Amino acid sequence: MYDMNDAELPRSSDLIPDGTFAKVTMVIRPGGLDGQGEVDRGLLKAARNGGDVKMIDAEFTVLVGPHAKRKFWQTFTVAGGKVDEQGVSIGWKISKGTFRAMIDSALGLDPQDTGEAAKAKRVLRGLADLSGITFAAKIKVEPPSDPRYGDSNRLDRVVLPGEPEYRRIMAGETVPPSPSTHRAPRQAPAPTPTTPAWANTGATQAPAATAPAWAAPASPPPAQPLPPPAQAPLAGGPAWLNG
Repeated sequence: MYDMNDAELPRSSDLIPDGTFAKVTMVIRPGGLDGQGEVDRGLLKAARNGGDVKMIDAEFTVLVGPHAKRKFWQTFTVAGGKVDEQGVSIGWKISKGTFRAMIDSALGLDPQDTGEAAKAKRVLRGLADLSGITFAAKIKVEPPSDPRYGDSNRLDRVVLPGEPEYRRIMAGETVPPSPSTHRAPRQAPAPTPTTPAWANTGATQAPAATAPAWAAPASPPPAQPLPPPAQAPLAGGPAWLNG
């Protein structure tokens, strides 16, 4: 027998509001491809288009506040794709900057601190060390690249020490949101009027009736793959895993 009375009720499917500040933890979901070292074995994920891009698949969980336990997902390029004049992956350069900001936010480091102690804390054994990091974040609502899907939450930016919201976020306080974008709600395009074929033939008889569109069963939405299990933080990892 299964007693369902004590089961947690389903959470609302509404998105976290655009511009929300929150304390979040990031966990990397293994994608099956090996990274550069033993620590990153099986960590990376291949691009869907079959190119040379390799990514980490990140799951973010809000820790406290009105959106506690809510999750959102995002990928970060760590190799491949377009390169700059020096042949370095542009996607990796962007991701690397975001990862450094996560470390500074997690450990309360001044981003301008280039002392040896601060620099040592920004050195990772591998990208897997980022799994389990907790930092201050600003969350946005991003429109889909594929119109078949709806909007989704993404990391807008990492909130760094010295910013006015940082201490309040890390203390678990509720900070008023600051929307990143002001987008009008999406509307379906108006249908193009057309003249029925029978109106141009001179015939007086209307065409045979057909079932209205709303009478046909709706097509089921495309199935979404179940996310792979989150990778547990590695033992003996960086400072943010010991808090």
